[in-house]
Amino acid sequence: MYFFISQLAISDILLPTDIVPNLLHILLNNGATITFIGCMTQFLFFCASEGSDCFLLTVMSYDRYVAICNPLRYSTIMTRANCLVLTSMCWVLAFSLALTESLTILMMTFCGPNIIDHFFCDVVPLVEIACTNTYTIELEVYVVCFLVLLIPIITILFYAKIIVTILRFQSNISRQKAFSTCSAHLTVVSIFYITLLSVYYSPKGGQSWNQSKILSLLYTVFTPLINPIIYSLRNKEIKKSLQEITNKCVSYDNGIIIYR
Repeated sequence: MYFFISQLAISDILLPTDIVPNLLHILLNNGATITFIGCMTQFLFFCASEGSDCFLLTVMSYDRYVAICNPLRYSTIMTRANCLVLTSMCWVLAFSLALTESLTILMMTFCGPNIIDHFFCDVVPLVEIACTNTYTIELEVYVVCFLVLLIPIITILFYAKIIVTILRFQSNISRQKAFSTCSAHLTVVSIFYITLLSVYYSPKGGQSWNQSKILSLLYTVFTPLINPIIYSLRNKEIKKSLQEITNKCVSYDNGIIIYR
């Protein structure tokens, strides 16, 4: 569990690092410029981190499924080697899809005023200002969105089985603890996927650019912000470790705080 959380943390650090600095620069200056190479670099890491988030959340739901539904086989199924293979597949697949989309956009021609009404370089505003035929990139986007749509369906199936198993628990305390953990994770997954799919699956003209930008902020900034709260600060073991570290660094002597 902690290994997958650490991988999700890497992805959550990568995404805001790629988006937020330029976003703040745009807001403070009422607009900004970026080189084409810089835009493509931002787009590559944005797609890779979003893709890794999708795959890692699914792997984490599978980990919880095995832990709750097959607890006696957990240590043999979720071995360290299998965990490494699963996370490696998440990162490789995410960067492969991101690289494919980036290379396709690089082959397009931009001949008009290269102005995008967005906080970062995303596929939809880039396609809007392209002069060449955008059929290939639009087809790729729909294929990727179809794959991304399958992922939450798989996650829902895992959690449906988890909920059925939890309801069979004899202890009310065990049921409450399991439901508390699952509900928090499902809340994050729901916010992430609903906003992500609403941006890329909504028909043209179905929502304004302001609405699209606000929705984009939810899955690029808000979700990475609350993930540490959901997965770390609510965990008793992590809170206990933080308390022990704090006690080692700070001590009290007659009402005086001593830093060590």
